[in-house]
Amino acid sequence: MPPVLHIRPLTTSDDCRRVVALEREVWGYTDAEDVVPPPVLIVSIKRGGILLGAFDDAGMLKGFVYSMPSIAQGRAAQWSHMLGVAADVRGSGLGLRLKAAQRQAALDMDIDLIEWTYDPLQAANAHLNFARLGVVVEEYEENIYGDSSSPLHRGVPTDRFIALWRLREPHVERRLSAGAGLLARDSGVATAPVVNPSAAGSRWRTPGRSDLSHDARRLLVEIPVGFSEMLTADLPLALDWRMTTREIFSHYLAHGYRIVDFFRGSQAGQYLLARKEAEDRRQEIGDRR
Repeated sequence: MPPVLHIRPLTTSDDCRRVVALEREVWGYTDAEDVVPPPVLIVSIKRGGILLGAFDDAGMLKGFVYSMPSIAQGRAAQWSHMLGVAADVRGSGLGLRLKAAQRQAALDMDIDLIEWTYDPLQAANAHLNFARLGVVVEEYEENIYGDSSSPLHRGVPTDRFIALWRLREPHVERRLSAGAGLLARDSGVATAPVVNPSAAGSRWRTPGRSDLSHDARRLLVEIPVGFSEMLTADLPLALDWRMTTREIFSHYLAHGYRIVDFFRGSQAGQYLLARKEAEDRRQEIGDRR
């Protein structure tokens, strides 16, 4: 049985030092400049930031989520910089619980948008962000963080999606309440062309030839499962995936598409891209992807 974890706001310098220790554990940072230090955390939360932690019955910090105040399109928002979960409680749903608590804290502040970055090639994060939280993506940033001392990032450019989590959208409410995989998907998804059909490799899927000429209402883009392990065991393949998908996402996001969903398989995942005008009409009807 998984441990009972209690989520509460983190408000003291001691709380912030615990966060830093968990940062180092989760990301494996060896360079001090990669860590958000306690003074920055404490000042941020005193001026509108959100820092929440999950503790077990022994008082051990097992996860946290941190966001700072921001401005988006002239309105107050939150920029979520970190979500970290200890290795022994991953897969327990704690990440989802922390994001739900962050959402409620933002709503209590009358904020209806949280943004964050994440690696487009991390299938588990994509599943959480799209299938469970209901984000959309309209921006792709190349090498936004530069070099990092984390083994989770080392060796390839730190390209990132910017996730838009519009907290009051009915679509978000449905995703949060439906649970994993319970929302209906219409037949149009199954017939959407795949931009880069991948091929089976000795351990991981390999990138397929990309077609940047599609103009269908919906498109699918494949990524591998197990990208973190690939970074360690086959860096050239990981770099190939990064550069191939960079070209695809940059092209289609610049040509009127947004990313609206993610479907995870055992060896590959698929992002669903939709033309913005078509997606806006679909959301007026209901959440059928």
